[in-house]
Amino acid sequence: MKIEDIPQVLKEIEKAGLTRRVVDYRMKTATLAMDRRGTEYIVFNSNDYLGMTHEKEVLEAARRAISFGTGSGGSRLVSGATFEISDLEKELCKVKHKEGALVFNTGYMANVGVLYALSGPGDVIFSDALNHASIIDGCRMARAKVVVYPHGNMARLEELLAETPCDGERFIVTDGVFSMDGDICPLPDLVRLKRKYHARLLVDDAHALGVIGKNGGGTSDYFQEYDVDLQIGTLSKALGAEGGYVAADPLIIDYLKNRSRPFIFSTALPASIGAAALTALKLLQAYPQRFTAKVNENTTYLRNRLKESGVSVKEGETPILPIMVGDEKEGVRLAEACLKRGILLSAIRPPAVPKGTSRLRLTVTAAHTKNELDQVCQVLIEEGNHLWKQ
Repeated sequence: MKIEDIPQVLKEIEKAGLTRRVVDYRMKTATLAMDRRGTEYIVFNSNDYLGMTHEKEVLEAARRAISFGTGSGGSRLVSGATFEISDLEKELCKVKHKEGALVFNTGYMANVGVLYALSGPGDVIFSDALNHASIIDGCRMARAKVVVYPHGNMARLEELLAETPCDGERFIVTDGVFSMDGDICPLPDLVRLKRKYHARLLVDDAHALGVIGKNGGGTSDYFQEYDVDLQIGTLSKALGAEGGYVAADPLIIDYLKNRSRPFIFSTALPASIGAAALTALKLLQAYPQRFTAKVNENTTYLRNRLKESGVSVKEGETPILPIMVGDEKEGVRLAEACLKRGILLSAIRPPAVPKGTSRLRLTVTAAHTKNELDQVCQVLIEEGNHLWKQ
C-alpha cells in the first residue's frame, strides 16, 4: 500500500463500521471511570478482573516502590533488575507449578518472544484458530511451519499432528481462556495429544489467572493438570499491573534470557510495577474467596439476569460475557447508546472476530457491586430490545 492510499482506506474502514479511535478516561476506582469533562461511567470493558488496580495493599506497595525510581534505566541484562521483578518470578513459579519464570514487558511480548525464540526451521506450530493476536503474530515471526486447527477441535488437531511431517519440535499453542468468547480450552485432551505425539504444549493464561481454578491459578489449576511445558500470561489483567511472563523448565528460561529478543532488548519494568504485581499475586493466593470466588459470583449473577431477560449472552464459566449482535454497525450503535447512559463496554468487530459475529464484550470484575450489575443489565435490555425480541 502507498501512503497516498491511506485516506481511501480509512474511508472504507469507516463505511464498514470498523473505525477505531482512542478515547481518554481516568479510572477513579476499579469500576468507575471519568472523562475529561468530569462525566462518570461504570466500566464493563476492563480486564481488571479482580479489581487489583485499586486494591489498597497493591496501591501501597507500588507507592513504596516508586521511591526507587520511576523507571529502571535499562534492560535487565545490561543494567540489572529491581528486587521486586526477581521476587515476582519466584512467586510465579509457585503459582504455576514450575521451577523457572521470566517476566516480559507485556503479555504480547511474552508470546512473541517465546514463539520466536523457541521455534525454527524444521519445527511445526499447531495453533488454535481463535488464539490471541499475540500468538498469531508470534507464529508469523517464527521460522517454523504453522498449522492452524479449527477452534477446540481435538479430532482435527490429532489428524493434523499425525499427518504433518516434522523434522524438529512439535508445538501445540492455545489460549487457556479465549478472550472473545470466554470459553476454556480442553486442556486434558491437549495434554493427551502432546504426550502421544511428543509435542510441547504452550498455554496462554492471560484471561485465566485469577479467574478460574479453585485457587485462581488458571487453566492448569482448573483441570488439576500440570503437564504443560510453558505457561504464558500477563500481569496486566487479574494482577492489575503491567507486563507478561512465561513459566517453564529453568533450562528453557535460561535459553530465553539469551535468545528472546523482546526480553533482551527491552528496558526492564520499574520496581513499582513489580511490587504491584507481586502483592496482587500474594493476595490472590491468600484470599481466593475474596477475589476468584467473588468474580465468579458476580459473573453468575449477571449472566443469569441477562438470560432471564432474553439478552443473547453466550454460555460460559468466565467473566467474559459476549453479547451477540452480528452486524458490525449495530454493535457500534449499541455500545454508543450504552455510553450515553453511563456504561462503558466494547463493541468487538472484525478482524478481532469473524465477519457477522460482532458482539458487545462485557467483562465482570470482583469489584462490581450488585447495583452496577443491575444497571448494565437494565440498559442492555432497553437499548437492545429490538434485538432480543427477534
